[in-house]
Amino acid sequence: MDIILPAVTTLILVMDPFGNIPLFITALKKVPPERRKKVLLRELFIAFLIMLSFLFAGTKVLGWFGIAPYSMSIAGGIILFIISVRLVFNSSLDEEAKMNPKEEEPFIVPLAIPLIAGPASLSMILILSAGPLSHAFLVLIAILIASALNAAVLLLSFPISNLLGKRGLIAVERLTGMLLILMSVNMVMNGIKDFLVSLQ
Repeated sequence: MDIILPAVTTLILVMDPFGNIPLFITALKKVPPERRKKVLLRELFIAFLIMLSFLFAGTKVLGWFGIAPYSMSIAGGIILFIISVRLVFNSSLDEEAKMNPKEEEPFIVPLAIPLIAGPASLSMILILSAGPLSHAFLVLIAILIASALNAAVLLLSFPISNLLGKRGLIAVERLTGMLLILMSVNMVMNGIKDFLVSLQ
């Protein structure tokens, strides 16, 4: 329990389900209402499988490619920064939907990756799984709990959006973007710090 509770809390924070609500609403806007729940559950399941693969094989795969943990932190921060800037300057995903009217149902990108199983959550899973092998099962439980809580919030995306209204969603979207920019810069700086430490 001493390991599970902090792990669940950390994973929920990096998954940021409340911050993802505006993006999920935008991405699912053109999906027929009767299919939204099915699409969302599918994307949540795909993201869960990706997180499991990182739990059990992520460190080995990164090792095979010679990718250092700080590289993932820096790359994740850059990706998160790009997503954040688009949020702050508003409706970039809306513009994409208008430009690509045939691509109405998202598949894997951007919902499963990077919004659910994103660089931050995958990096955190790698960090948690770096402990003793006996902790892998505890980390798995933490991922299950965090994924269930994340899913519960995201499945209520549209009721929450109806409650907030258009102006409320725009405000949340921009505030989320600003917070994510801070998180992305912090990820990059931590990666740079770890890189400099590795040179000593």
